[in-house]
Amino acid sequence: MDLNYSQEESTFRDEVRGWLKANLPQDLRDKIATYDELSREDLLRWHRILAKQGWVAPAWPKEWGGTSWNMVQRYIFEEECGLAGTPPLIPFGLSMCGPVILRFGTDAQKKRFLPRIYQGEDFWCQGYSEPGSGSDLASLKTKAERKGDHYIVNGQKTWTTLGHFADWIFCLVRTDSSLSKRQEGISFLLIDMKTPGITVRPLILMDGGHEVNEVFFDDVKVPVENLVFEEGKGWTVAKYLLGHERMNTGRIGTSKRELAKLKEFAGRQKGDDGRPLFADARFRDKLTRVEVELMALEITNLRFLDQMRRSGQPPGADVSMLKIKGTEIQQALTELSMQAADSSAQEEFTGLAKRYCNFRKTTIYAGSNEIQRNIISKMTLGL
Repeated sequence: MDLNYSQEESTFRDEVRGWLKANLPQDLRDKIATYDELSREDLLRWHRILAKQGWVAPAWPKEWGGTSWNMVQRYIFEEECGLAGTPPLIPFGLSMCGPVILRFGTDAQKKRFLPRIYQGEDFWCQGYSEPGSGSDLASLKTKAERKGDHYIVNGQKTWTTLGHFADWIFCLVRTDSSLSKRQEGISFLLIDMKTPGITVRPLILMDGGHEVNEVFFDDVKVPVENLVFEEGKGWTVAKYLLGHERMNTGRIGTSKRELAKLKEFAGRQKGDDGRPLFADARFRDKLTRVEVELMALEITNLRFLDQMRRSGQPPGADVSMLKIKGTEIQQALTELSMQAADSSAQEEFTGLAKRYCNFRKTTIYAGSNEIQRNIISKMTLGL
């Protein structure tokens, strides 16, 4: 097992780091640093900067705009973006729907949707979770009944991230309710959010932000050509998509940046005794534990990369380890940041408080960590 970067990979890291330093707009950098809410235009502006550079979809095939980077280079790029504090690339089009269309879509679907996703002309969101159907996704109830050359969709999706920004939504819908196995009879549809019968209602989170939504479908007409893969085989598509989602939830670069910021912040904050917070042995112990866990997560990620580099195959169910530990570390960093903050740093405290509240969700999305542990137990350990 080789966990070291080659000379070529180190050179590539320097190239990416230098380009990001020169091309990340300062106003976007500042918004990330202060945890300000990003607008649709903020997100799309950074997307289009990367698209112009040819770096917005590294994992896509070269013919559709990919970079031909290997898996290690793609990891380095993601880590450097996290370290630099770039706005996130919204995954629903680039990392979720795009790969699904590349794998399962028709030639017509590829030509229609992929260029617009790449250039940031269409903003996508995900229609998976429903009231009562989150981690138990196979219990979904949104129905799609075929009538001629259209499906008529009725039902509700919830926790739809950035649905109020979206032009399109990809949805899991039930096209056959007669089958005994719940995973059967589910289909994968692409739906234009401007279609009559769609209603988007905001869900305001505990940090006061409007990030997620409820989406209602009332007799929504969807052309049959917007079906991806075969009718009733959407669960196959869903599993493929979720594998892509969970590989990207560790956010090691972002956590490294937040850890460095926390160290700097704690170094200038004073405890009740007037000494720097770092002088508090209990706080220092908690911070050191998180740092060690982050180092272990990075080594685990490098193990997966080495495995993929040697085999050319994606990781198995044990990739859920990255999701579990990565999101727990993200939460731990926000908790320690809140402990370090006090009223003398009111502006910083406000941003930290919003981030703390928002990051309560990280261990739930992309399949709750409890479900991920069950997956590892069953698929990897055979329990």
